Parts: sequence; structure tokens; C-alpha cells
Amino acid sequence: MAPALVLVLGVLAYPVGWEVWVSLTDFSTRLDGPPSFVGLANYLALGREPEFWHALTVTVAYFVLTTGLKLAIGTAMAVALAGPFRGRALVFLAVFLPWAYPGSVTVIAWFWMLNPPLLTSYAVAMGGVKHAFDGLFGTGAWAFLSVALFNVWRGASFTAVFLLAGLNALPTELFDYARLETRNAWQRFLAVTLPLLRPYLALAVFLSFTTAFADLANVWMLTGGRIVFPVLGTQAYWLGIRNGQFAEAAARSLSLVPLLVLALVVLFRWFDPPRERAA
Repeated sequence: MAPALVLVLGVLAYPVGWEVWVSLTDFSTRLDGPPSFVGLANYLALGREPEFWHALTVTVAYFVLTTGLKLAIGTAMAVALAGPFRGRALVFLAVFLPWAYPGSVTVIAWFWMLNPPLLTSYAVAMGGVKHAFDGLFGTGAWAFLSVALFNVWRGASFTAVFLLAGLNALPTELFDYARLETRNAWQRFLAVTLPLLRPYLALAVFLSFTTAFADLANVWMLTGGRIVFPVLGTQAYWLGIRNGQFAEAAARSLSLVPLLVLALVVLFRWFDPPRERAA
């Protein structure tokens, strides 16, 4: 266990510990002297910042929208791929490709498709759609939709493959019994498939949760470096890397920890509820 322990401590524990310490100081490139210990001042300042609450609201909305769509689309594709049919291998490859292909390449393709930088007839048409969408829902709505669509396109693929693996791990006899006890496929899906997939769905939700709160690259690249709507990950990056306010950025990043812990507790209680004790 020693090599694995050293790896975990070096790769995970040390960076997290350093970030916790930085969040308790006034560490910044704007200071001339060494950083000073300020305790919880950076965390208390977050509660008084309208920008933080706005970023938190946008991030939660982003998480709810993308996670709901990824679960719905991913579950439908997994159930469809679970049974044999002609051309199943090609369909599986098409489903798997968005997640397997490098995101740094596909995100550029999506940027050129949704926010084309060159002046062409297509760019003019998409520019009209963008301005109409922003005029209807507010500035930044098109950028929000662009990032959400890319996240769903890529994440639904991973969710489908993940849930398909879960379906293949379930005993086939349970579905044979379900055909005798249920009237139709929809009833079997609600009464048998979904309850059996609950642990896999919970893990898929948590993975989507972590990526939504730390989604930096997609937001940055799909807006061409123009962040017109904030999520907490990009906001922390902007403060720390661009402005040199490392203490404020660390506090903003670590403010996600209680939300992640709460999500873990809720998800684990959902897929593994406490058993009732006999009286």
C-alpha cells in the first residue's frame, strides 16, 4: 500500500492542503510582502459578494439542466443498446465516439458551429440566432446554451456507456421474471430497470455534479475566452490565474466542498437507504 499511499498524498492531499492554507491567508501577487494569516475572512467575504451568489446560482442551474438531460438521453440510449439488433456495433461506436474523442478537438468544432468567428453567410445566420436568443433570455443566454449543449452531447455518451455496463452486470433472470409480472415494457422499465440501476444513476449524477462545478475548459473555449456567464470554476480561475488573487480563488473553490459532501450523502442514502429494523 505504500506506493499508492505516497501517490495519493503527493497528487491529492498536498495540493488540497496547500489550497486550504492559502484560503486562510491574504496570499496575492498584489502584495509586496509575505502573506499573512487572516483566518476565515475570505470565506466570510464570499457571503457578502453578489458575484459569488450569482455564479453559484448559474452553476446550480447549469448542473440541473445538463444532468437531467444527460440522465434522460443516456438512460434511453443504454436501454436501447441493451438488446441485440442488426448494426448494434456501429450504433454503439456512434454513441461511444463523442466521449472517447478528445474534448479539446470537439470543443473547437462546437465553437465554430455555434459561435463562428469568420464572416460568412452561416456566421451571419448564427449571429442572428444568437442575438435573438440573448434578446429573449438575456445577455449570455446563448453562451450558456452552447456550453450546456456541448456538455450534454459529450456527457450523455459517457452516461449511456456507463449505464449500459450496469445493465450488462444485472442478472438476466430478473428481467425474465419481470416479463411475466408486468404488462408492458414501460412498466418493466419503471418497476425493475430503474430501481436496479439506482447505484449507477447515483454515481453518474455525482460525476456530473463535479464536472459542472469545475467546468473551466468548455466554458472558456466555447465563449472564445469571453466569459459572459460565470460558473464557480471559471470564476476561481479568473481570480487566481488572471488576477493573482490566490487566497480569494482558493476560498471560492473550496466553498464547493460542503455542496459535494451534501450531494454524496443524499446520493448514497438514495441508492442505499437505511434498512428498517424489526420491532
